[in-house]
Amino acid sequence: MTSSEESSVTLKRRDLFRMIGSVAGGAAMYQAMTSLGFAADSQYAGPIKLEGNPKGAKVVVLGAGWAGLVSALELRNAGYKVELIEYNNRVGGRAWTIRGGDTITDMSGETQKCGFDSGLYLNPGPWRIPYHHRGYLDYAKRFGVQLEPFQMINFNSYVHSKDYFGGKPQRFREVQADFQGHVSELLAKTIRQDKLDQSVGKEDQEMLLEALKGWGALDKNYAYVAGPTSAERRGYEVNKGGGLMPDPVGGQPIALSDLLKSDVWRAMIFGQTHQWQASIFQPVGGMDATPKAVGKVLEDITTFNAKVTAIQQDEHGVTVTFVDSRTGKEQRQVKGDWCVCTLPLTVLSQIDVQVSPAMKEGMSAISYAAAVKTGLQFKRRFWEDDDHIYGGISFTDQPISQIAYPNFGYNRPGKGVLLGTFAWGEAAFGLASMSAADRVKAAVEQGAKIHPQYKAEYENGVSWSWHRSPFTMGCAAEWTDEQRTKHYRNLAEINGRIVLAGDHLSHLSGWQEGAILSALDAISRLHRRVVTA
Repeated sequence: MTSSEESSVTLKRRDLFRMIGSVAGGAAMYQAMTSLGFAADSQYAGPIKLEGNPKGAKVVVLGAGWAGLVSALELRNAGYKVELIEYNNRVGGRAWTIRGGDTITDMSGETQKCGFDSGLYLNPGPWRIPYHHRGYLDYAKRFGVQLEPFQMINFNSYVHSKDYFGGKPQRFREVQADFQGHVSELLAKTIRQDKLDQSVGKEDQEMLLEALKGWGALDKNYAYVAGPTSAERRGYEVNKGGGLMPDPVGGQPIALSDLLKSDVWRAMIFGQTHQWQASIFQPVGGMDATPKAVGKVLEDITTFNAKVTAIQQDEHGVTVTFVDSRTGKEQRQVKGDWCVCTLPLTVLSQIDVQVSPAMKEGMSAISYAAAVKTGLQFKRRFWEDDDHIYGGISFTDQPISQIAYPNFGYNRPGKGVLLGTFAWGEAAFGLASMSAADRVKAAVEQGAKIHPQYKAEYENGVSWSWHRSPFTMGCAAEWTDEQRTKHYRNLAEINGRIVLAGDHLSHLSGWQEGAILSALDAISRLHRRVVTA
């Protein structure tokens, strides 16, 4: 075989498995596309042990999100004097739950009062916990926080393209079954015509044919067509009944060309990406349950409603200046031997911080992603009553991007709250330019394209744009490979008497686990410096 022929065979083999990977191995493809680098499990190795005498040292911890809570908790447990300073009147940071009666105000001054009924809520920030985020799970267990399943994928939810199928949403199971079926048929045809490259031997080809027949729901002729075999995957036009009810009729598959052109197949990748593979959990009653439980034992050392305006240091210690975050007045200072700063880089880059030029450059270099969430309360749980959707997510190419159904209270009568928008990136920037009231209105208008019941059943809503958030000024740090090479270590190293921590200093940006791991690493290094000084 010539080198050119060998190259051609390799290319064909790569293309073959890329085709299979688009359905069966979407995680790697998705991660490559988004450059998020989320491939590894959490490196959490169990509860931290800070051994050695801290010698009466005092640490000022800035920010009571996950990184700040973990830092304050573990340092105090190790014998440090700790003072925790927080911008909001609550702990948790982005791990936050909005409930009926809550009042929220963004950077523009727009204030919303949530009108949800008791027991209903919106998690405007993180809303799911993967099974391999062992740090989070350990803290939840230690503090007695009950978890419940979170459905990432519901085969009966919808995938919607506004320009295809007459704007009618398609069931997730139909899209997945049809895409797998058509790809399987194409590959089976290639194998049977002996056109597969020589890297797959005859025996492997026979086994691959059998696998494709089962995986793609092909008939005895290796065709993907309407019938009982495909119906068991994609569903029935006439469902199975009893007695003298009509005989079941399999649904008609969507043409491969329509699947490809409409882009609805992309929704299949979500549940296969590593961070979103089952099992996934949520705290019972809202995402703030776990940070609240941790924060309760730190109440005596926590100062709320404190906006940091300056962080100064010298060879003897650190001085933090802050004002009342509600009024901008009542300047105060707190001093310590060391400082663990968990403030977002978007905030930190805008205040007076005495650190090295390299660290300052890193603070200003990292941009934060835009994200918008909108919660909508409805008079009844029509998605269950009418559409038979219990939990999970529907996907759309409209700006709202996703509709997520509550993963609790299944089959109960009464009202319910949907996540009516989860927009990221470009779509979120567009929505962020609107008022909260207009974002809620857009969520109702666009959601009605998928669920016509929206307009008749809608009662009230609340919306949060993370780019308008005064305590984060963005949702999560967006690192490039070049930025990590240039700035990551400079930001993570102890700088004089200051060390930074947070999900932005992890490879799990935007995840609670990233904040936990970053904090444990930062305080471990700080503790070693203290006990060996």
